[in-house]
Amino acid sequence: MAKNKTITIRQIGSPIRRPESQKKILTGLGLGKMHRTVEIEDTPEVRGAIAKLPHMVEVI
Repeated sequence: MAKNKTITIRQIGSPIRRPESQKKILTGLGLGKMHRTVEIEDTPEVRGAIAKLPHMVEVI
């Protein structure tokens, strides 16, 4: 059985005054408050969500 790879991301931008779609993407990633860090499974869907928010999240 293959190990699932994970990715750690940190929120560096505020969701205030952002479009609702960007706020929903942050919530879907498990973020929402500044400097919060989450570790989630590295999938193409997660990579796509990160690509839509390069100004708000960073990969650690």
